[in-house]
Amino acid sequence: MESAKQKTSRGKQIFRIILFSGTFISLWFVPWILVKAWILPLPKTVQEQVDQTLSYGFDGVIVYVDETGKPPAFYTAGYHNKEQKIPAKPNALFKIASISKLYVAVAITKLAHNHQLSLDEKLTQYFPELKGRIENADEITLSMLVQHRSGIPNFTDNPDFWKNQPNTDVDVLQYALDLPAEFKPNKDYSYSNTNYLLLSRVIEKVTGGSRQDYFKTYILEPLGLKNTYGSISDVNLDDVMSGYYVGIDKDFKNQNEGMMIATAEDVGIFLRALNDGSLLNKDEMEIYSSIYEFNHGGLAPGYQCLAEYHKDIDAVVIQFMNTTDFEGYQWNLLQITHSRVVKILRKQKGL
Repeated sequence: MESAKQKTSRGKQIFRIILFSGTFISLWFVPWILVKAWILPLPKTVQEQVDQTLSYGFDGVIVYVDETGKPPAFYTAGYHNKEQKIPAKPNALFKIASISKLYVAVAITKLAHNHQLSLDEKLTQYFPELKGRIENADEITLSMLVQHRSGIPNFTDNPDFWKNQPNTDVDVLQYALDLPAEFKPNKDYSYSNTNYLLLSRVIEKVTGGSRQDYFKTYILEPLGLKNTYGSISDVNLDDVMSGYYVGIDKDFKNQNEGMMIATAEDVGIFLRALNDGSLLNKDEMEIYSSIYEFNHGGLAPGYQCLAEYHKDIDAVVIQFMNTTDFEGYQWNLLQITHSRVVKILRKQKGL
């Protein structure tokens, strides 16, 4: 559920060891599956690279590539549902987890531009009941929430959040209440899902409708996106790619965490529009650029994904992988395989 920027730190540390240490003892402590994924000869085609990812323990992979001047390309490997031996589908719905933060940040930007809210407003202006329950709630601004500079603890870091899964009929905000702040408002950075839980509630309070209703009116419909949903409850379960966790014999598809569901193509169209300025006007883009990032990753039990725009090749690459693990090696492998797809695209352009 962290951003791509935060999650890359572990991978970078590992590869600094690989690249800058000549000692065998340093390499000894690096998981060899990561070394293998990094040093294997680069395939000539994206499909070969996608096929190769299955050897790292992934059950299914979807990659969507949108290069300017070419029709979008879809690549798949593995299974949509391994129990039923259904091959991976390029148009499968997928839990996009924290990629949804990009949509929230866009919504906050549009509401700020339309003077329906101010980024300088304090959290307690919307939720006075949080004074005394969230430290510094009367000093934290909406802008700080967007930028992860609030200091509010991350509710998914609370062991009780995981102990009480699936948290049915529970307000998960409770896992961030009555805890000391990570730091004073705007004095540091710490990725927190609580920030975006609160921002989503601000959107609903300001608009009088659901978060997804706002997304539909101001993001999805203008972009012609018909395969992006607010929850697994809104879709046919057969259309959702199964999700698996290493060591657990369970399909996490049926677990309803209230997170967004979308196809790789819908995410790709959204991401290009966000990056090329067609989703936001000039003034909105200025606001957005000052508060949030333009690429993102997503991670939830059984599901991990990356959505990135690469300016040097004018390409959007969306990667869905339906296997996660406790150690985080699967996330590192997602980053590595994604970067190799981009390298292949660059080589094909002669870069």
